[in-house]
Amino acid sequence: MASQMSDTLAVSARDKILPVVPMFHANAWGLPYAAALSGADLVLPSKYLQAGPIVALIDSERPTIAGAVPTIWSDVLRYADEHKPDLSSLRCVPCGGSAVPRALIEAFEERHGVTIVQAWGMTETSPLGSVARASSRATGEDAWKQRACAGKIVSGVEVRIVADDGSEVPWDGEQTGEVEIRGPWICSAYFKDPAPEKFDDGWLRTGDVAAIEPGGYICITDRAKDVIKSGGEWISSVGLENELVAHPKISEVAVIAKPDERWQERPLACVVVEEGEQVSAEELADFLRDRVAKWWIPDEYAFIDEVPKTSVGKFDKKVLRGRLAEGELADCHTVTPASA
Repeated sequence: MASQMSDTLAVSARDKILPVVPMFHANAWGLPYAAALSGADLVLPSKYLQAGPIVALIDSERPTIAGAVPTIWSDVLRYADEHKPDLSSLRCVPCGGSAVPRALIEAFEERHGVTIVQAWGMTETSPLGSVARASSRATGEDAWKQRACAGKIVSGVEVRIVADDGSEVPWDGEQTGEVEIRGPWICSAYFKDPAPEKFDDGWLRTGDVAAIEPGGYICITDRAKDVIKSGGEWISSVGLENELVAHPKISEVAVIAKPDERWQERPLACVVVEEGEQVSAEELADFLRDRVAKWWIPDEYAFIDEVPKTSVGKFDKKVLRGRLAEGELADCHTVTPASA
């Protein structure tokens, strides 16, 4: 029902839906229920989740909605830029599972006329919690800011952000805390498992760290397990990734915390360079200089062949942290403090 609201995905009987990722992922198993409830058609891609087969399916079956995680759409973008397919049937591409880079949204819109709509949720939220559509009052950069965040809270659920001391954080767009959510389609307990670390009097503790704008837009800064604490200051790995991936020579980037004797932790940027391109650590640090706070700029960059991914295509930072602990990422390119 939430997916059928005009301010979310507006699913109706006039739609043909292509859920790209496997059905055990929240981005996929939510859409078939919406399709059945509204009478929309479904196009299922089987195991063929690569860019070529997905684009061929869009070209032949002409779906109006297609949902997947950002890494899959990044691959589709590279394929579409090279082969120039007809993607005009797509009116809405709900994208979630991890933060959607603004550069990806802009590239699809400007080069292929495809509207990517960022949505936030998880298995326990069944799955829709917020959808990033700009309000009618927002224009220019303000509209982009709303579209590039996790989205506006969906009607029917309640959301709050809670500080480490248990106090509720005001919706001022600045102060952050852990997102907690409750509602009729939000999980309030696990089967035969009280899981007090996940639930608080009916509220689901999501593990996402965020601020909420006064208008109800959630701005997720990180997962609680991925946030980096450096010299007493918090650094958002998601924020760094979204800025770095906007570099034209970068295809993928994942940022993890690296232990540091002086600062406790420092960000390590694990970077995949576009095929045929070259880029230096100094060039990336310079690129970030006017985009993030000075202390956010990573001192070290690991150039890797591919960011490891889960079965649904999300970045698997656990693998990267394991490789770092085992010394596999020891050969990093360091930027001197004077350069950074």
